[in-house]
Amino acid sequence: MSAVDELELHRIIADGDMDGLFAAVVLKARFPNAEVRFSHPAEIRSGIIDHLIDRNTAICDLPFHDQCGLYLDHHATNRPPQDVEELFTLEGGICIWEDKPSAARVAWEHFRGADCLPSLGDAMGFVDRLDSGGLQLQELREGHPLLWFSRTIDARDGEYVHSVLNRLSQGMPLEELLHSTDVMSRCEQQSSAAERLNELISKKVEVIDRLAIMRMDGTGERTNGYALTAFVGEDCDACCIIHGWVDGDISTPDRPALSASFYCNSFLHPNGGIFDLTRMATLYDETGGGHHNACGCRIQPLSTDGDTENRSVESGDVERNLKGWLDVWSNRLSRSLE
Repeated sequence: MSAVDELELHRIIADGDMDGLFAAVVLKARFPNAEVRFSHPAEIRSGIIDHLIDRNTAICDLPFHDQCGLYLDHHATNRPPQDVEELFTLEGGICIWEDKPSAARVAWEHFRGADCLPSLGDAMGFVDRLDSGGLQLQELREGHPLLWFSRTIDARDGEYVHSVLNRLSQGMPLEELLHSTDVMSRCEQQSSAAERLNELISKKVEVIDRLAIMRMDGTGERTNGYALTAFVGEDCDACCIIHGWVDGDISTPDRPALSASFYCNSFLHPNGGIFDLTRMATLYDETGGGHHNACGCRIQPLSTDGDTENRSVESGDVERNLKGWLDVWSNRLSRSLE
């Protein structure tokens, strides 16, 4: 019997996006009595939920934590160093880190997703493409049904997301779920919001040296790299999106702290982009990271010279962070990925 077969989980902590949801669905099907909590990287790295993590806890699609019992992920910057992983394993932990297009795929293959949840088999390909920058422009423009569904997954809408989790993990066919009243109404809202979002992008986007910059901080609005790069088109190789509030905090999901997300234009560069964007995400924030072609970080307090300062973030810090990222971006041709 393998260590995975002997695993007993009481809690599953997963990222609150489509990938994290599907990874949690697979684990919940295998461990139906486990409590599920949707989180985000900053919560793990800040230590504010350390009290929830022990050897009966699984962490999926999030940064590594040495006190969990199962660590499952696929992000390059989250992979624990070999010595850390060896110690974690010696102390009873199970680390399943694999270079796969999604954490859901890792869970699917290691916890017999095809046997337990056969109706999700076709959807796994979409989850892979969505999370790894492989979404096709045609899928975006035509409004793939799972695209709108993916945009309804928001940890702030906790009752809904947990309802979706429970229905899928208990075997409800995906097609039936998508035709449920609550899911359909939210998908329709997301479809309608797409037009308003494009109008907002047209007013606020700025392209500097083929990097599309979208300032959404202080607005309460959110977008993603697919929507932004599809709108800008061939004029950008990547994008940077600023979200959150200057007085926000990681503990207040409805008013989050200032953060930045970086995405390559996967429609123009389908093989991963021309530059490792984690160089920007980790420039000032040592806890930043993700994929080479899709990653993020928190805005850091900086001096006018670009040095980190021990103070609260101010509105002017966004511009100072952006200046540093643009300096790194300007050297991209000497560090091409393609």
